[in-house]
Amino acid sequence: MKYISVEEAGKKFNLSARSIRNYCSQGRIPGAVLSGKTWLIPNDAKKPDRANSKNEETALENLRYGNDLVSFINESPVACYAIKNVSNILIKKGYNEVKEYQRFNFKAGDKVFIVRNDTTIVAFNIGKNVDDNHPYFHVVVSHADSPSFKVKPEANTTTDKYTKINVAPYGGMIVPSWLDRPLSIAGKVVINKENSVKTELVNLSDYTLFIPNVCIHFNRDINSGYDYNMAVDTQPFVAFEDNASLKDEIASNLKLKKEDIVNFDLFLYNKQSGIVWGKKNEFISSGRLDDLMCVYTSSIAFSDTNNDNAINVLYIADNEEVGSSSNQGADSDFLKSSLLRVCKDLNLEYEVAVANSFLVSADNGHAVHPNKPYLTDSDNKIYMNKGIAIKFNATGAYTSDAISSAIFQKICDNASVPYQFFTNRSDVRGGATLGRILLSQVSLMSVDIGLAQLAMHSSYETAGTKDIKYAIDAFKEFYSSNIVVDGNSYKITK
Repeated sequence: MKYISVEEAGKKFNLSARSIRNYCSQGRIPGAVLSGKTWLIPNDAKKPDRANSKNEETALENLRYGNDLVSFINESPVACYAIKNVSNILIKKGYNEVKEYQRFNFKAGDKVFIVRNDTTIVAFNIGKNVDDNHPYFHVVVSHADSPSFKVKPEANTTTDKYTKINVAPYGGMIVPSWLDRPLSIAGKVVINKENSVKTELVNLSDYTLFIPNVCIHFNRDINSGYDYNMAVDTQPFVAFEDNASLKDEIASNLKLKKEDIVNFDLFLYNKQSGIVWGKKNEFISSGRLDDLMCVYTSSIAFSDTNNDNAINVLYIADNEEVGSSSNQGADSDFLKSSLLRVCKDLNLEYEVAVANSFLVSADNGHAVHPNKPYLTDSDNKIYMNKGIAIKFNATGAYTSDAISSAIFQKICDNASVPYQFFTNRSDVRGGATLGRILLSQVSLMSVDIGLAQLAMHSSYETAGTKDIKYAIDAFKEFYSSNIVVDGNSYKITK
């Protein structure tokens, strides 16, 4: 059998390469085979029939959005790679990177971004007609980190004949979801360069580790609420009777001497690739959907939208899963200092700009569970593929109030995007997100929103593919709208 490439098939059938890949994924090109990450199409294959029903068209659209998100997540195993990939999205759309440690000279019409410590980014699209008397920022904030295990500085350890990697828990993960599956390591390495040090990103994708469960014969309590000991039960092994160090692997990957490695910030990640599934391709399952789903959708919307009257801002923070109190977390001065510098360069009054601004805190929420629907509030519950979740909490864990929610509801209506309301059951303590923490630094009118998902903080989560488009459309509408404050009236125009 002779095969042709996706690109060659696209020319043959007069279809885009993306359409060819979608048809292959759906099994609509008989004989097509997946070799690694590349589809091979039989040379004598016939052009696939177009979708002939609304259901098929919906399935194709869901598949496209789902596959795009899967690709982004696969390329973003840890926060620093997510920020790198967001930077690349912005660069392709004409944004320029500026360094925080240098003087800025922002002006109307600029499209710029700043990265702090490789794991946090703030980007600005400064409108050409920003009003000196009525300036405003439109901000969407999300976070790039996810629960995981962080590698300790002295990484290698042994038990009996096994070589292991010494790790500590990062964030509140569902521990069993990390066991008995292929894991790897990625992050940031600091290397010695003559009389300086320099950071490099590393993804040891060919380096596989496992955290094995104890067999049920030795642990009869495994199905009775077993309490995992983080220092004993969750240490991954990488080799047997082989003492090669992690630094050797890093040095080989980066093509440098082991002695040049000064230190690192490395994390485990689940190597299992995401999938799109369901009769209409309506579900996506992957690692790190919380919160890369919001990172991806807000980045796409931001990069594709202009607003001559506003200063649009994309802010993606690190360390949300461990409290945000870091140099690059939402509790740092990064966003505030960046806003101040923009106002200074544009000769805008910071306090006026902030008072006229609006923040969308975007972090996923808890969908009704198919086996335990009673865990959610009977009246304020959310479902996958039913639109944006607007989140409320009586204790202030979420920033939404009646006004901010009403404004965002109008934005969703204008974008023809459905929305739903989420609160926890009154007897269940819920989590918080980075919106409330950020408001202690910059006091903006704010709403907390997210996308419904299952198994939050598992190493493999599930969400709805239709919600990907809903989020992109809602964020685009937000970024292209003008929210004008006039006393107790809020006018929303384009």
